[in-house]
Amino acid sequence: MGISDIPICRPYDFLCQVARRATKSAVYGHWAQENLIQAQYFRDPNNLDSYLSANHFLTSINNEIPGSKNYTYAKNLASLNNLVLVLFTEDKTVVPKESAWFGSEASDNMRLEVSEQQPLLAPTTKELIPMRLQPLYLEDWIGLRQLDERGGVVFATCVGEHMQMGQCWERLVREFVGGM
Repeated sequence: MGISDIPICRPYDFLCQVARRATKSAVYGHWAQENLIQAQYFRDPNNLDSYLSANHFLTSINNEIPGSKNYTYAKNLASLNNLVLVLFTEDKTVVPKESAWFGSEASDNMRLEVSEQQPLLAPTTKELIPMRLQPLYLEDWIGLRQLDERGGVVFATCVGEHMQMGQCWERLVREFVGGM
């Protein structure tokens, strides 16, 4: 699915906040898309039109471009024995961390319905759409639903920050690759 935000800055880190704003405003620019691998994984649910027109990597592998679905992607993913999706419990690099499990943030339009019910309370956390409620899954754009329905999608959790696997990797390798 991709990430939908950039790691949050500390409250009084103004340099970080300026850099964060500049990055978010330029992420769909030609230079960023051609030269920064991280920009190619950025999928802002509040700016989907820019994402769909500027991003040529993630839109392709997510099969999100209307009229140009690659059915080979779906066939190949669905043919896997297992797809092991690893979420790091303290991840602050991948935002939201649930994107490791094909989750994504809801757009502001989707959250608006919730905030109208409680007009005085601004949400402190963003609403998340889990994998099984994503259009990518429901319409099976990449074969994820077919794989999941036959029990081939595994949701694994590793305690810690992004890619700090500690001893978690040993358990995953033993279970899904074989003995060590």
